[in-house]
Amino acid sequence: MIWPCADVVSVKWLYHWDLESLGEKMPSNNIISNLFVTLFNTEARRKSECIVLPSSKLAMEILKTLQNHNYIGEFEHINDKKGGKFKIQLLAKITKCGAITPRFKVKKDDYSKWEREYLPSYSRGMLLVTTNQGVLSHHEATTKGLGGLLIGYVY
Repeated sequence: MIWPCADVVSVKWLYHWDLESLGEKMPSNNIISNLFVTLFNTEARRKSECIVLPSSKLAMEILKTLQNHNYIGEFEHINDKKGGKFKIQLLAKITKCGAITPRFKVKKDDYSKWEREYLPSYSRGMLLVTTNQGVLSHHEATTKGLGGLLIGYVY
């Protein structure tokens, strides 16, 4: 598409922003949300592994917590000098997962309110909470008597 009053620079810019390459060029706004959406979509397609990009320290802590609770298998961080990526082995145990935005503050006694909102039942799934001791499930945070910020849920 050529605009009648466009100069050469803006025409090149318009040409490169076609719909097929839009996903490759636009940065992710929320890395944690991108992690959960990729995990959920790949599990729904019954794949055995997925690649999540970009990476962050918080995303690595979330993956360690999910691995400790047997929602995912082994994962590795690949540093590609472009923000990094994770290669994750899936165990087909995630029915639903997602990021919680905004990150609500939770006191150590208020987890039952958030369980009712995000989890299907008390005995199924977990909330992910970031505390001063790292990323924990809400079960671990309750036993340790810690509050924190909600960052996601998985069941």
